[in-house]
Amino acid sequence: MKTITYCLASSLAVSLGLVGLTPALVHANPDPNTMVNQFEATGGKFEGFRRSGAKGICATGEFIGSAEGRKISSASAFSGKPIPVVVRFSVGGANPKAADNTKTQRNLALQFNLPKNEVWQMGNISAPVFGSATPDQLMGRLQSTQPDPTTKVADPVKVKAFADANPEVLIQGRYFASQPVPASYAATNYWGVHGFGFSNAKKEKVWGKWIFEPVGGVQTLTDEEAKAKGPNFLFDDLRQRVAAGNAAFNFNLEVAQAGDTLTNATVPLPEGRKKITLGVLKIVAVAPDGSGPCLNITFDPNIMPAGVEGAADPMLRARTAPYAISLGRRIVEGSKQQ
Repeated sequence: MKTITYCLASSLAVSLGLVGLTPALVHANPDPNTMVNQFEATGGKFEGFRRSGAKGICATGEFIGSAEGRKISSASAFSGKPIPVVVRFSVGGANPKAADNTKTQRNLALQFNLPKNEVWQMGNISAPVFGSATPDQLMGRLQSTQPDPTTKVADPVKVKAFADANPEVLIQGRYFASQPVPASYAATNYWGVHGFGFSNAKKEKVWGKWIFEPVGGVQTLTDEEAKAKGPNFLFDDLRQRVAAGNAAFNFNLEVAQAGDTLTNATVPLPEGRKKITLGVLKIVAVAPDGSGPCLNITFDPNIMPAGVEGAADPMLRARTAPYAISLGRRIVEGSKQQ
């Protein structure tokens, strides 16, 4: 019921025009319906599936906040008591049959079900940066990479022209190309990419960007190992690791310093920033394929508890409306999960 309430609230906000009313953002953002349409045109439309991160699996977890977390934030997530978490792991892209053994994005989406009906949703990805700095830039990138209806591939001239004018859109792709294929959903780093602030009862505030780091360390595959694994190994691997008790992440905040960029998701924090461990997330169970509690959760990172706030990042602020519209379409089509 809690999930439905938040989904309906998001949808209502969209229908009433209440989403993203910060003046600097309203005029810059593309129409959210147009944005979702463009995702479908570029990535393909697979009815019932998410328009991004279509190939995924639900799990459940438990989060225990740390004393350090309690020092910087009054959020109930850091009470030190076990917090139930709905988890979704996925491969990036709109194709529900995307290959697991390629150098592409992995996602860790979370919903913390907090006391007093508070909810905290997150979308974390396996790169320290997002692929676009603004909604307009994201729209342009999607348009430039849309397949030609005749050739079925993107026009390389359009792709190059847009990238030349917007070099930020190449940063994430270059990062993925430089990294080995992840060996497991449970052995990969996941970044929140946006800036967030944490405040305590004294109104003291700490800003930074967070990262979920596997307790057992990052594990990767060589090109030969990835090829041998085949395109569908991540679900079974996750089940095996969870059954063995080997799927847990440290929730770390990289603390920003004066001059660091928190409002542009294509710019990571400089290396060497102080880290605060806010707690540990343990994955405790994995749902059967195609089912589970995550199916109709939007995982909107703008849904935060008291004691946590988002930076004035236009890409962060613009997520709520397209997420809600995409959910509405999936429900009408009959929500599915690979």
